[in-house]
Order: sequence, then C-alpha cells, then structure tokens
Amino acid sequence: MKKPLTGSALKWIAILTMLIDHVGACLIEVFVMNAHGTSPLAGRLTGEQIMAWYDFDIYLRLIGRVSFPIFCFLLVEGAVHTRDMGKYMLRLTLFALLSEVPFDLAFHNMLFFTGGQNVFLTLAMGLLAVWILKGWRQQVWRLPLGLLLPAFAAQLLLTDYGAVGVLVIVLMYLLRERPWLRAVVCVFVLVAFNSLEWPTAFSFLLIALYNGERGRQPKYFFYGFYPGHLLMLWAVGRFLLVNFV
Repeated sequence: MKKPLTGSALKWIAILTMLIDHVGACLIEVFVMNAHGTSPLAGRLTGEQIMAWYDFDIYLRLIGRVSFPIFCFLLVEGAVHTRDMGKYMLRLTLFALLSEVPFDLAFHNMLFFTGGQNVFLTLAMGLLAVWILKGWRQQVWRLPLGLLLPAFAAQLLLTDYGAVGVLVIVLMYLLRERPWLRAVVCVFVLVAFNSLEWPTAFSFLLIALYNGERGRQPKYFFYGFYPGHLLMLWAVGRFLLVNFV
C-alpha cells in the first residue's frame, strides 16, 4: 500500500503547525502577556487573565513542536537530491537574512534584536553540516568537522534551536536509512534539550507516512511564507489586538 504523504503535504503540515506555534509565541506571549515588556497592552490585564492566556499559549506551543523535525527532514531530503548544493545554501542564507527583521518584530516587537536569530539560519547551518558530511566515509575528517563547525556557529549566533537544531539535522542525515532509530534518537535529543519537545514524536509518525514523492509545490511560496507570516502576526499584535483584548 502506497504511503499517503508527499513532501508537499508534509511541508503544509509543518507550516500549519508552525503558524499555530507562532500565534502563541508572538501574539500571546509578546503582545498579550508582555513577555519582553514591549506590548502596547502592558498593564491592561489582571494576573488571572494573563494566567488564562498562558494556559492557552502552552497548548499552541505544544502543537507547534511538530513543525521543526519535519522541516529538518525535508531539508535533508532536499540536500540528498539537489543538483546544486551551493544554490540551495545561498537560497536558505538569503531568506535567513530577509527574515531577521520580521523575526525580531514578531518575537520581540523590536526592529533589531541581537539575542536570537531566526530558524532559517539554523537550517542553513544544518545544510552546511550535511554538505560537509557528504562523502565522509571516504574522507573521515569530514565527520567531526561537519558535526562541530556548523553546530558551534549556530550556538554562537544564537539561532533558533541552536546547536541542538544542527545536531538533529545531522542525525537525520546520518540515520536516514534507519528511520526508526532516527526517530528515537532525534526525539531523545530534542526532549533532553527541552521537556516540552515531546510532541515531536508525532512528527516522526507523519514522516513515516512519507511516500518519497515531492508533490506539487509553489516554487518560492514556502520560503516567502516564513517572513510574510511573521510580519502579519506582528502587525495584528501591534495594531489590531490592542482593540480587542
């Protein structure tokens, strides 16, 4: 029996769960709960109201945990099958740069925030690791370099998920022919990083339904959606939410 999910279907699931996650991380945490002290709603909610929003936020963030492993898996699939790794790397890096201001606005309500960088940069560092690791069985020096250099760079740059995110991508690449071991190891690493990452187990159940087909995909929509939806969430929080909460 043919498995039901194409790469495109997996990507839509990842995008939807990411959007749900960011509704919590941006709209609720930044603009309702005033997590960074920059919300125009500051002082308008009671402690009891904030706790009620907090409970809702937890559910949204748990749903959102599903997205990251799927994006990592699709990145590895793309890296294995791409004809031009350089162009793939350039595209990810370009969108990482384009996404940084929207990321800072959405998650901190600030035009520039140096304390954290967006997940595109994590994916770019993960892709760099895979690029280095290709052919490591013939050149063993590639293994420690591919593991350590991009992970160190991600941690130094304070990217989303940091070195752990790069490690997950590396594990997905090295264990891509052993799917169940890949799932167990990656979930263990993510939960060790943050106990709230336990819903990532569902990511790997979805990945197990992948049929190996790319599916129909708008060429740049998935890249553009990331900065686009962050700007949209920031605008809703900054200019609309203040009138309804």
